[in-house]
Amino acid sequence: MKKIVLLMLLGCLLGNGFCYAGEQKELFILATGDAVFRQDDNIGICFIAPRAVLSTSIINGGYREDLQAVFNHNSTGNTAMTVEAYRKDMAQEAERLGFKPDKISCMGTGVPMDNAVFKTESFKNASVTAIVTAGVEGNGGRVGDHSDYFQPGKKADMPKPGTINIMLVMNADMPAGTLARALVTCTEAKTAALQELMVSSRYSNGLATGSGTDQTIVISNPQAALYLEDAGKHSKLGELIGQTVKAAVKEALLKQNGLSGEKQHSVIRRLERFGITGEKLYRDYLQAGYEPVGREEFINQLAGFERQNQIVTKTSLYVHLIDQYLWGLLTADEVAETGNELIAAAARPFNLPPGEIGENNLTGFISAWEKLLLGCMNQKLSQ
Repeated sequence: MKKIVLLMLLGCLLGNGFCYAGEQKELFILATGDAVFRQDDNIGICFIAPRAVLSTSIINGGYREDLQAVFNHNSTGNTAMTVEAYRKDMAQEAERLGFKPDKISCMGTGVPMDNAVFKTESFKNASVTAIVTAGVEGNGGRVGDHSDYFQPGKKADMPKPGTINIMLVMNADMPAGTLARALVTCTEAKTAALQELMVSSRYSNGLATGSGTDQTIVISNPQAALYLEDAGKHSKLGELIGQTVKAAVKEALLKQNGLSGEKQHSVIRRLERFGITGEKLYRDYLQAGYEPVGREEFINQLAGFERQNQIVTKTSLYVHLIDQYLWGLLTADEVAETGNELIAAAARPFNLPPGEIGENNLTGFISAWEKLLLGCMNQKLSQ
């Protein structure tokens, strides 16, 4: 049973400064011996001895060996502030928790701590734990998406909520370069989770590789007898990082955004990054000259239709053709040839004449599939 404890850790008795005093809820003890705690809208790790920490946070980020703790803070309501104000807010939070502000590294998120996920994977005497909060529905983006923000020394207003924050703890000692490689492997695992869920970017027609405000803290144990020099994909440590982080990110997205295979089994979810939504389909349906129908009836009928197995699978294949065209892997003519075959196959069960792609470019590809969807909806609404 979880209990409320007054945490005065061993480091304080040893006089090395690695301690804090505050009433926390101890969640569990890591393989490093450090406590994972929860207090109000914070989840963190308090160190009982020096740890090697590599953090992307602007709060005492970079490589450090002198931190007392790290934590993830639900900063809902403070999403638009300057860097100075953000640092002040986090310093106050650190003091409230009983830490010295210059001896912590922390991350802010709009995700409630109730939706945090904890995952641990082990092999022999090696252990990896990921503590993750995640949200991407408002702020998911693909690396390289266009951005207008360039304000040195200032923090941009958050466009929409959504952040993937990861605390990754390894119970092994390792060189600083290996710790940096662990951060890279962790990031790859996060992106793999998003790719497997086919999460859309909110800023382009690509698949998301993260959110615009993701933060990561990776931690190793310099006191450990276990010494590892590789955290890449060819190493067992890299495998553990990949498995742990990918599973934790997926579960965190399920808890926060309801993201799952079932939710993503949807024509609209597949096409929304190309501008196709239920509202757009309704507007274009009326403009196409079909028999007028009320918006509510159209949306209700669409909800059933756009999740049917055959139309979802064919839409998925069609969208992947477009992706490969955008990535330079297929020519426009190749996409048009196979795309027309998919359009004909999707139209057949609805007794629709096989349509064709009008222009061999992105606009033409999307327009042709939307025209197919509108024809299918007309058949359903006419029954």
